Amino acid sequence: MAGIKRALISVSDKTGVVDMAKGLEALGAEILSTGGTAKALRDAGVKVTDVAAYTGSPEILDGRVKTLHPKIHGGLLGRRSLPAHVDQMKQHNIGPIDVVVVNLYPFEATIAKPNCHFDDAIENIDIGGPSMLRSAAKNHDDVLVVVDPADYTRVLDAVKANTVTRALRRELAMKVFQHTARYDSLIAGYLEKQVQGGDVKFPKVLTLQYELAETLRYGENPHQQGAFYRELNSNEPSVSRGKILHGKAMSYNNFLDANSALELAKEYDECAVAIIKHNNPCGMALGSTPVEAYVKARETDPVSAFGGGIAFNRPVDLAAAKEITSTFVEVVIAPGFAEDALAELKRKKDLRLLDVGPLTKVKQEGYDLKKLVGGLIVQDRDLGVLADLRALPVPTIRKPTDEEYAACAFAWKVCKHVKSNAIIYAKPGQTVGIGAGQMSRVDSVKLAAMKAQMPIKGCVMASDAFFPFRDGLDAAAQAGITCVIQPGGSIRDAEVVKAADEHGMAMIMTGMRHFRH
Repeated sequence: MAGIKRALISVSDKTGVVDMAKGLEALGAEILSTGGTAKALRDAGVKVTDVAAYTGSPEILDGRVKTLHPKIHGGLLGRRSLPAHVDQMKQHNIGPIDVVVVNLYPFEATIAKPNCHFDDAIENIDIGGPSMLRSAAKNHDDVLVVVDPADYTRVLDAVKANTVTRALRRELAMKVFQHTARYDSLIAGYLEKQVQGGDVKFPKVLTLQYELAETLRYGENPHQQGAFYRELNSNEPSVSRGKILHGKAMSYNNFLDANSALELAKEYDECAVAIIKHNNPCGMALGSTPVEAYVKARETDPVSAFGGGIAFNRPVDLAAAKEITSTFVEVVIAPGFAEDALAELKRKKDLRLLDVGPLTKVKQEGYDLKKLVGGLIVQDRDLGVLADLRALPVPTIRKPTDEEYAACAFAWKVCKHVKSNAIIYAKPGQTVGIGAGQMSRVDSVKLAAMKAQMPIKGCVMASDAFFPFRDGLDAAAQAGITCVIQPGGSIRDAEVVKAADEHGMAMIMTGMRHFRH
């Protein structure tokens, strides 16, 4: 590109800005700046011209008006290839501005502060910054515009080497409009909360901001294209924030299964392992060690566990790694891997190892989204928990034993992560049979018995929703179930409770449903 005569630099985030300014200055550019940026650059030895001196107009209204001036925006929007623009710029003594380095007032950080005052939020709405960015981005054929500090080095390198391409200019302009779009959506969302007088669960316009993390080989099937997007500023330990340590790239289906597995494992404070296949648990267990929990989980359904995804809520040690490598597994998700465990697992060339970091407790929030053709349905994530099972109604004659209470507490958490209709057979700390995704509840009851590889007699049964008829209880009793935990709420609850009494079963009514479609 032709030599840079003038650069305008005004940033809130000053990361790397001094080196950027010095690099532009070394290329012969006059540096225009304002306020705190100008001071930081001068303190670092950069020669700076204040925007007010350049325009001949002082900053006014407590600095609200600094760069909103024809000499600034004319210098940004004037097209160098149009003689009429060039003539008008000369007529009005407007010099071209060749580079714009701007990022915006920290509105998002301001409103994230506890007890943020409305006036503080309003004062952190940037006006001049977005205006300069948009002007420069619109005229990107003539103006290099940089909003992301991560781009400083490569832009400087391209300018020095005279290799600034149209593709680079368009990419930088694109990033500007992505940045300002998100900025405006944050402001609109904040103001809507103020108008509504508090938190807004479902905004009138739902704006979602995700960044492309990677393009996948394909989607659920090879004829579908796929991609993985990461939510901006999420800090909850998750598969989305995990780091691949080894193995093939994650597929669309790997991401689904890995997420399901980790979210189930996170339900427990005890050492836990979840095994997922086709987005349904096929084994879940607690143990005193990771290897014990894994072996117990695998025992539920070894056939389905083959080629599944495994999530640990403890770091994987060598003993667990050796059990994992004894069979075929697609992906292992964990909050860390011991060095010797990592070496053992890496013997499997294609085994994906995903380190999600410490499973620190943070506020769980956000939406559960499902796309429809032409629309979107939105709800809270299902974060419902039962604090104390012993405080729940027990309508049956027989009351649960301590062991049955423990098994029900364990099974109820698993139930939430199984596709409806969902039935779990379990003993304390271990699933025994899982019936998932059937159109009738009694079929899920029968499927759980059919899938069981261990004795069912004496196990408990968890159901994600109420029993519409007594047939589910009859089938469970025939399989050997002694206690049931279910939401209740059916018009035939009395009939269902009577069936439980006839079979000598205990029953806990949760009043909470866990459909998962």
